Amino acid sequence: MTAGNAPASSSSSNTQAYGEAWYWDNRYTQDSSTFDWYQKYPSLAPLIRHYIPRHHPSLVVGCAFSEGMVDDGYDEVVNIDISSVVIEAMQKKYLNCPQLKYMIMDVRDMSAFDTSSFAAVIDKGTLDSLLCGHNSRHNATKMLGEVWRFSYLQITYGSPGYRLPILKELTWTIKLHVIEKLQSGNSSDWSRELTSPIPLDVNETVVGMNTDVHYIYVCIKDDSGKKEARII
Repeated sequence: MTAGNAPASSSSSNTQAYGEAWYWDNRYTQDSSTFDWYQKYPSLAPLIRHYIPRHHPSLVVGCAFSEGMVDDGYDEVVNIDISSVVIEAMQKKYLNCPQLKYMIMDVRDMSAFDTSSFAAVIDKGTLDSLLCGHNSRHNATKMLGEVWRFSYLQITYGSPGYRLPILKELTWTIKLHVIEKLQSGNSSDWSRELTSPIPLDVNETVVGMNTDVHYIYVCIKDDSGKKEARII
């Protein structure tokens, strides 16, 4: 997502259409200003570089900060969004940047992509939006069923107590990273390097309830044949 306000952390009457193309088309037609939700690319770059190779195509769902990835040396970044208004605007804006590709596509149906198409899927706010909207759990399950075919890096406000139950429904190896919010009024208690995972079995009152951070879940598909998720 590249325009408008970040999704609310709880559903309300004005969030019920977050999974519908017409909602975003109308919203972006009324407000064409763009900015990065949650975090800008420079703050996340060390983690992106740590997990995602530069010389293999990457997929960004929601068109977040992909131009920053190209500036950082990534060869090809494919962006999808359900909104034709967003895609047309981004295609025009980056017409002279062949490393960036923009496609109208619903993240709940990415059957056009082969499993080997991308090194990873990056999500900054898209799953959050679906979870705020109508039929939230159904839509989230459909999205995760699609991104499960690749490695998946999610930047979110969703604490482990809320996100892990959903992510653990699929066979992943899951790592958690934490980063301070960009405009937090208070300093965070977290001092570890961004690229150092946080143990997922720590007391949730320490990790899961800190509102001054964003959570980054790195989910790597487990091909071992096991049905349960593995968290480390």
